[in-house]
Amino acid sequence: MLRSGLAASAALAVLALVPVAPARAADPPSIRVSGTGEVSAPPDTAHLTAGVSTEAPTAAEAVRANGEAMRGVLAALEAAGIPKQDVQTSGFSVFPVYADAPGPRAQPRITGHRVSNQVTVRVAGVEKVGAVLDQLVASGANELGGVQFSIGDPTPLLDQARQRALADARRKAELYAASAGVRLGRLLGIEEVAGGGPGPFPVAARMDSAAVPIAPGQVQLAVTAIATFAIEP
Repeated sequence: MLRSGLAASAALAVLALVPVAPARAADPPSIRVSGTGEVSAPPDTAHLTAGVSTEAPTAAEAVRANGEAMRGVLAALEAAGIPKQDVQTSGFSVFPVYADAPGPRAQPRITGHRVSNQVTVRVAGVEKVGAVLDQLVASGANELGGVQFSIGDPTPLLDQARQRALADARRKAELYAASAGVRLGRLLGIEEVAGGGPGPFPVAARMDSAAVPIAPGQVQLAVTAIATFAIEP
């Protein structure tokens, strides 16, 4: 009995020496909302796709003819003042051309080959797009893709959109706080949501061009931010 009592006393002494971890404080009450900021501006850069499609009885002849025509397209771009670093091959393909089968069970017959060669062109200055398109067509380009407009350096505009996104988030948080009968406290954190970026915004702005009329409109840049505000007691 004495030995058992001594062992129990020693165990109690050891337990008394172990520090007790403080209880974790609960996270302070907060409001977490998202805000969106948008800025629109006229574009200053255009991207277009142009190329040549040729057909010939053999693949080699089609490639040769396409190469000659494509050299004329590249020369036209150089004459239009487009730097070589702003012209990049975006597609090259060779396909057989089939004749219509004479009957439902007849095998299609290859009558030639079609070669397509396309380049993506960056045009600095949207006022040049109409003239560039005209020169491309005159040089023999028979494949023209869509024209996309952008802003060369969107950073200043994105910064404005970020400011508007935070202001929008604060406005929402103040509305929620007032509706809940509490007082909005300090800002605890900000997180920018990936994916908000420039995109076309159809605002009419027709341009005068002696060749091809171009309407670049405006480019819209958007930023979404998530903000967390403390709730004051």
